[in-house]
Amino acid sequence: MKKNTLNRTEHRLKRAYSLFACLLLALIVTTLPALAADDPLAVVGNLSTFIFGLIRAVGIILLGWGIVQVGLSIQSHDPSQRSNGFLTVAGGIVVTFSKEILDLITG
Repeated sequence: MKKNTLNRTEHRLKRAYSLFACLLLALIVTTLPALAADDPLAVVGNLSTFIFGLIRAVGIILLGWGIVQVGLSIQSHDPSQRSNGFLTVAGGIVVTFSKEILDLITG
């Protein structure tokens, strides 16, 4: 009985050691160097451009959804859906051109 318990414990230790060795090997193999820009302001500018690109994509999706709502409201003669569609189109235009609007405001 004691030998069986010892074998089970050894097996668990070997398994834990193998898992740890595989994890360590994966961490060593998958390390990548950090390729950072020399100028910190360039990094902030790139991040700003990326974020405004995401915002523009959301605005274009809203614009398309608003056009679909207006089209469906014209087909079904539903004035409340039509007003919601036009509001969504207007919101999509504002969100799509938010960077340009902010540039105009800040001068």
